[in-house]
Amino acid sequence: MKFWSKSSRIRLEYNKKGKQMADTLKKLQCPACGKEMEKVFIPSQGINLDICTQGCGGIYFDNRELNSFDEKNEDISKILEHISDKNFVDVNTALDRHCPNCGTKMVKNFSSINKEIEIDECYNCGGKFLDNSELQKLRAEYDTEEERSEDVVRHIYQQVGQELAQVDERYSRTITDRSICQKIFYKLLGL
Repeated sequence: MKFWSKSSRIRLEYNKKGKQMADTLKKLQCPACGKEMEKVFIPSQGINLDICTQGCGGIYFDNRELNSFDEKNEDISKILEHISDKNFVDVNTALDRHCPNCGTKMVKNFSSINKEIEIDECYNCGGKFLDNSELQKLRAEYDTEEERSEDVVRHIYQQVGQELAQVDERYSRTITDRSICQKIFYKLLGL
């Protein structure tokens, strides 16, 4: 559920717990390098992104904002304007990070079944933090969300298919073993 206030450029959403969330103009600290993040208004989406333009080049996406920029056909030119031709500091990606929006410890998850790009996610407010250049890498993985979803389904079927084959093999062995025991049993009984 979304509500827009065009005059203040604030978008309101409800998170998974039903708490109202706002894409506000409050300044955030980068979870990777600690520098103040710059608010970048994206007119085509009507949202403010938080980009660490003076530190590591990371990007913080409020709840569900990443969905507006993760496909190749979606415009990221405004983002690229703010990060192109800059030298960013290196950060230790193994360190724990805390959500710049709500302060909750973020969880590292892979962006897809390929397990190549690890992003930081906040399970409390739904925010996501991508290190420098991870947005471009994420967009290069798949053309569309449908392709990403099909890859997940294909992987699951492959895994489940292997497990089902193993279960079927064990069942067949059990039936075979059982029929040998039954034959012996019947011979003992004289049947």
